[in-house]
Amino acid sequence: MATVLNGSFASPAANANYVIPGLGFTGAGLSSYVLSGMNVWSLLATLLVSLVAYDQFRYIWQKGSIAGPNWKIPFVGPFFDSINPKMDKYKAQWASGELSCVSVFHKFVVIASTRDMARKVFNSPSYVRPCVVDVAIKLLRPQSWVFLDGKAHIDYRKGLNGLFTRHALEIYLPGQEEVYDKYFDMFVELSQQTHEGKPFPYMPMFRELMCAVSCRTFVGHYMADSAVKKVADDYYKITAALDLVNFPWILPFTRPWYGKKAADMVIDLFSQCAAKAKVRMAAGGSVTCIMDGWIKSMQDSEKYRQKIAKGLSVDPSEKPSHMLREFSDFEISLTILTFLFASQDATSSASTWLFQLMADRPEILDKVREENMAVRNGDRDARFTMDMLENMHYTRAVVKETLRYRPPVIMVPYLVTKSFPVTDTYTAPKGSMIIPCCYPALHDPEVYPQPDSFDPDRWITGTAEAASKNWLVFGTGPHYCLGQTYATMNLMAMIGKASLQLNWEHHVTPLSEDIKVFATIFPQDDCPLVFSQRPQ
Repeated sequence: MATVLNGSFASPAANANYVIPGLGFTGAGLSSYVLSGMNVWSLLATLLVSLVAYDQFRYIWQKGSIAGPNWKIPFVGPFFDSINPKMDKYKAQWASGELSCVSVFHKFVVIASTRDMARKVFNSPSYVRPCVVDVAIKLLRPQSWVFLDGKAHIDYRKGLNGLFTRHALEIYLPGQEEVYDKYFDMFVELSQQTHEGKPFPYMPMFRELMCAVSCRTFVGHYMADSAVKKVADDYYKITAALDLVNFPWILPFTRPWYGKKAADMVIDLFSQCAAKAKVRMAAGGSVTCIMDGWIKSMQDSEKYRQKIAKGLSVDPSEKPSHMLREFSDFEISLTILTFLFASQDATSSASTWLFQLMADRPEILDKVREENMAVRNGDRDARFTMDMLENMHYTRAVVKETLRYRPPVIMVPYLVTKSFPVTDTYTAPKGSMIIPCCYPALHDPEVYPQPDSFDPDRWITGTAEAASKNWLVFGTGPHYCLGQTYATMNLMAMIGKASLQLNWEHHVTPLSEDIKVFATIFPQDDCPLVFSQRPQ
């Protein structure tokens, strides 16, 4: 019996023309049959539902066990809250747990609310790096030193530390006082002539004042007064661009777009200043500002290297304390921009609150005035010195209490660079944002009794000075604020000089004590004041 073998056997199901029993159509028509019951809209709806489900699943997975909404508004999350942030919502978020979260667009955000959680983030450079807000790296540029880590960051920092010593800070005082003289006269003129003695919101003027003081301190007279005014005016656009979370791209005619154009303008101006400073310092000019001091250190380092390269005998005393490389005009400009970025909004906030708090508490202003007259030996026109500022103990307490009571920096966003085990039970995912918050630590009733009361004496007779772990006004860890002594001294100098030369009245409104969040915090009514010249 013969056996027939078919070596080319194939399954009937593999035949495209095979009729599926009971259905009455060929396999080739199956996809057409399925798609015939669908249209473009149903496909889009299916895709949308799938994306929403993925977005929710991803949020819930990243949230884990920490506090936060159970569900996310699809895709956008609380985006509109981030455009117009409210202080009471921030406080509610902080109160919800030591760690909590939100998710906006593509960005998952972890909020570290307690002192210890905040300090852990600040002190974990192997897991996080500063990012400020999403758009900040695009405005300040990714190569800016504040976004660098390791040796690259250290190369910058070792040269910058020396620019904030006691000796250096005293060099900057004449330029700062020159600015205060000009703007205090302007304040009086605005009140008495332009506004005819009627209250006027002075917050914008304090922003301009602080920008002018910063520019004079950072770049001296390399920048004309008209350019300083333009920087002060346009810098508002940079601040306005700093929403906590924004669109992933800078879109034309949006706030980040205008902010980027303003930042580019400031970078160009500072680059021009750097070029001028290099020429002047090479010609033997004296140091009058931060840019001068940094460039002189670079040039001294290069002179020493050249002598060693030539085999010349060099006395050890000639070797600079820190050997610096030559930084380009652009690198210098980016660094000075970060100084302005760090100081402008924070000092504008602090100065606004200082003038308001002093006007509302005349008994405290009287003590400031008395102390400032005493350290000047009765001569109210005596010029600033570091000895004078260091002996203003009560004025210093007033400034520190202002920074605690109304901290200019309420939070500092960081980017998680690798999975970060924040606690034993929660790990912040790589690529998320984690935000250590400063405000709760500065209003901890166990450390600062009656934290919502303004009490400078807590820094003199109380225990506030000993609570260093809660003093997060200037951050902590490897990215702490270099200019913290400068900022405190500058505010002391400002309010001390104003107490002797000016009188001012605050027009209290129902919004005066309400907090507006605009990168930092301000009074909701922008501090309406009336200034007048104080008699001799």
